[in-house]
Amino acid sequence: MIKLFRFLKPYAATVAAVVMLFFLQSMAELYLPTLMSDIVDKGIYNGDTSYIIKTGGFMLLVAGGSAVCVIIASLLASKTAMKFGRDLRKKVFERAESFSLNEFDKIGTSSMITRTTNDITQVQTVTVMIMRMMISAPLMCIGGIIMAVQKDKGLSWVLVVVIPLLVGVIAFVASKGVPLFKAMQVKIDKLNLVVRENLTGIRVIRAFNRIDDEKKRFVAANEDLTNNAIKVNLIMAAMMPLMMLIMSLTSVAIIWFGGIRIDQGDMQVGAMMAFIQYATQIMFSLIMVSMMFVLIPRAQASAVRINEVLEMEPEIIDPKQPDNVQKQRGYIEFKDVTFSYPGAEEPAIRNISFSAKPGEVTAIIGGTGSGKSTLISLIPRFYDIEGGNILIDGVDVRSMTQEALRTKIGFVPQKAVLFSGTITENIKYGKEDATEEEIKNAAEVAQAMEFISNMKDGFDSEIAQGGSNVSGGQKQRLSIARALVRRPEIYIFDDSFSALDFKTDAKLRAALKSEIKEATAIIVAQRVSTVMDADRIIVLDEGQIVGMGTHKELLSSNEVYREIVSSQLSEEELA
Repeated sequence: MIKLFRFLKPYAATVAAVVMLFFLQSMAELYLPTLMSDIVDKGIYNGDTSYIIKTGGFMLLVAGGSAVCVIIASLLASKTAMKFGRDLRKKVFERAESFSLNEFDKIGTSSMITRTTNDITQVQTVTVMIMRMMISAPLMCIGGIIMAVQKDKGLSWVLVVVIPLLVGVIAFVASKGVPLFKAMQVKIDKLNLVVRENLTGIRVIRAFNRIDDEKKRFVAANEDLTNNAIKVNLIMAAMMPLMMLIMSLTSVAIIWFGGIRIDQGDMQVGAMMAFIQYATQIMFSLIMVSMMFVLIPRAQASAVRINEVLEMEPEIIDPKQPDNVQKQRGYIEFKDVTFSYPGAEEPAIRNISFSAKPGEVTAIIGGTGSGKSTLISLIPRFYDIEGGNILIDGVDVRSMTQEALRTKIGFVPQKAVLFSGTITENIKYGKEDATEEEIKNAAEVAQAMEFISNMKDGFDSEIAQGGSNVSGGQKQRLSIARALVRRPEIYIFDDSFSALDFKTDAKLRAALKSEIKEATAIIVAQRVSTVMDADRIIVLDEGQIVGMGTHKELLSSNEVYREIVSSQLSEEELA
C-alpha cells in the first residue's frame, strides 16, 4: 500500500497540516486530565475558588482548541483522501485504456470494475484512518503511559497487567479477522462476475429458461460473500465488548487500589481521577490501533490488486520515434504473419501473406474458427503479431503510434456496440467534428435513414445502454455509419452484414461502392453473396490461406471455397 502513497505527493502540505493538527489535539487531550487533577487537588481540596475558575477556564480553552483542531484536521484528511481516491481511479482507468485485449483477458472485466471501485474505496477509507490515527493513537498511548506513571508510580502495575492483555486480545482478533478480510475482495469479484453475466446475457438466459439456475448461481455467490462478512462482523462485534469489559475492570482496579493508596496518604483523589482518564486514553488508543490492524490487511489486499493494474506493462506500446508515414494511402501488406493467443498450443493464424490496395475490396471467407476475425484484429493492432510484418502505407504497424494507425482505420466490429446517448452522438463517435450533412450522408449510405426518420426524435432519439432499444440490424447499420463518417483510408467490416436481410445487404453494398472507391476495404463475411463481387477473395482454413482470387477463379480451382458456395447457393444460382 505504501507504493500507492506516492500519489499523495501533491497533497504533502495538507497531510503535514493534518499531522500537526492531530499532534496538537493529542497534546491537548493528554493535558486535560492533569488540569482536572489540579482543580480537584489544589482547588477543591483547598477551597480555592479563584484557582478553580482560573484553571477551569483554561481547561475549557484547551478543550475548545482540541475540538477545533479535530474538526479542521478531519475535514482536511477527508478531502485529501477523496482527492487521492479520485487520482487513483483516474490512473487505473488511464492504464486500463492503454491495455491491449490480452491484458483485459488476463485481469477480467468484472475484476477490473471491482479494482476501480471497491478496491480504491477500501484504500481511500484506510488512508483517512491512517491520517487521523498515525499520530494520535501512538502519541495517546505512549503519552498516556508517561503521564500515568508521573501521577502515581505505585499504581502503574495495573497498566503492566492490562496492556499485554489488550495486545493479546487484539492479536487474537487480527489473526482470525485478517484472512477473512483478504478473502472479501475475491468474493466481491465473484459476485460482480455473476451479476454482470446475468445482466448482459439476460436474453440467452430467458431463451433457454435458465432463470432459476442463474438465481441459484447468484444466491450461492451472494451467500458466500454474506457469510464471510458475517464472520468478520461477529469477530469485530466480539472485540468491542471484550475491550469494554477490560476497560471497566481496569477502572474498578484503579479505583480499588487507588482508594487504598489515598487512605494510606500515598495518593490524592485528583491524581487517581487523572490516572483513570490516562488509562482510558491508553486503552482507546490501543482499540484505534486494533481497528487499523484489522482494516489495513483488507486495504493491503486491495492495494496489491490496484498496483497489479498500475504496474502491468501494456504489451502494445508506441515507439519512441515513430517512422514517418509514406505518401501511399490505405495500402496494406501482410508478410508471412503468424499469431498465437497467449497459452494456445497452436497459432490462430500462420504464414499469412497478401496485400490490399486503395480502390479494391478484399473479402475474407472461411469456416468458423478459421481465423478471419483474428486476422483483421491485427491490422488496428489490438494484438501484436508473433512473427512476420504488417505494413500500412509501407510502414510496419509496430513502428507507428497507435493513434496514427487507428486514425487511418474505420472499424466495424462483428458485435455492434452502441453507447448511451443520441443517434447523432453515436455516429459522431467516428468523427467528433462531423457536420450534420456528413452524419446524414453516412446514415443514408449505411441504409439507416429509414428507421431513424421513423423514430420520434430522428437523429436526436436516445439510444439506451448497449443499444437495447434498437434491433440487431439497426445497431449494425449505425456502427457502419459511425465508420463511414470518419472517411478513413481503410475500412474493415468484420462480418458486419450478417444481421441484415438480403435486400438491405445488397443496397448497402451498392451504396458503399461509390463511398469507399478511393479507400481500401476489407470485408469478413459468412455469406457468399456478400463477397462475390470483391476484387480479391481470401479463403482461410485452420488459420492458413488455402485460396486467393476472384469468385470465378476460386469456384473453378478451390475445393474449400466451392464447398462454402455450394452450401449456400443452389445449382441455378451457381450457373
